[in-house]
Amino acid sequence: MAGVNVAVVGATGAVGEEFLRLFELRKYPIKSLKLLASARSAGKKLKFAGKEYAVETLTPESFKGVEHAFFSAGGSISKEFAPHAAKAGAVIIDNTSAFRYEKEIPLVVPEINPQDAFEYGQRRIIANPNCTTIVALMPTFPLHRAFGLKRAVMSSYQAISGAGAQAMEELIQQTKDWVAGKPLVVKQQPKQILFNVIPRIDVFQDNGYTKEEMKFLWEGQKIMHHPALRATATCVRVPVLRSHAVSLNLEFEKPVTPEQAREVLKNAPGVVLQDDPKSETYPLPIERTLRDEVGVGRIRQDISVDGNRGLALWAVGDQLMKGAALNAIQIGELLLKGK
Repeated sequence: MAGVNVAVVGATGAVGEEFLRLFELRKYPIKSLKLLASARSAGKKLKFAGKEYAVETLTPESFKGVEHAFFSAGGSISKEFAPHAAKAGAVIIDNTSAFRYEKEIPLVVPEINPQDAFEYGQRRIIANPNCTTIVALMPTFPLHRAFGLKRAVMSSYQAISGAGAQAMEELIQQTKDWVAGKPLVVKQQPKQILFNVIPRIDVFQDNGYTKEEMKFLWEGQKIMHHPALRATATCVRVPVLRSHAVSLNLEFEKPVTPEQAREVLKNAPGVVLQDDPKSETYPLPIERTLRDEVGVGRIRQDISVDGNRGLALWAVGDQLMKGAALNAIQIGELLLKGK
């Protein structure tokens, strides 16, 4: 691959750090690298490939010569600065929700709809899906392709790091304070997260769902090119530091057995099968952290669906890896290969 000039917007955040780690690990062919963030982070030094890079203040003029611009600094920043990057000739791979639901902006998971990455058009933007959607669709799509998905029910168990570094710190501090017998302080989450689960992620919509829950339907239809898909979700924050888990109940057009599903998933890209209850083998957040693949297990017939047309399963993926930085970098790799 020929080298490319790369910019990372939001370089000092959790996903920005993952970008740098994965660029080096995957040998992304970087000719030059710009690390961009707000003025308060300017001058901070970050290491990449044995060298130190100074973080620069993000401005409209930051993108001169940049070819791939990875954005992960919040939707308002993407909306303000992506047009400047596009005008400078960069392709924007955006990790926020700013553009996901715009019809002309491709929403891409490389293992599912790689061809869409090349439909970025004049706006030169490719959107990275929501992290929970990615984790859920990685096993769902190959099963859909084989058996024809009609309806999906998802319950998510989402790590606190999905709410940001300060939310992670709050869980850690609550743990320390509980051990020390001190009162627990709640600031970052709507309720205490230690020893608790919170059935609310993102803002409530008029239909009673949260926006995070609606993303599963909106993004699932778009990514899988399946506008007839029916889906419902309940998204829950849990006191786990990293890696999201989802429970899926899937109803298909064709009959399917757990054995058939395992055969499909064994050969599915980006998925690793961990499904042997007798030996206590199933995916766990603590074991999927820093792993590329989404683990899938607990595959069984959904006994609430007639005609053997339903499956229940469990999937776990690192939402900062495949759910964010890794998926975005894989999009960049698609562009580099031109396939």
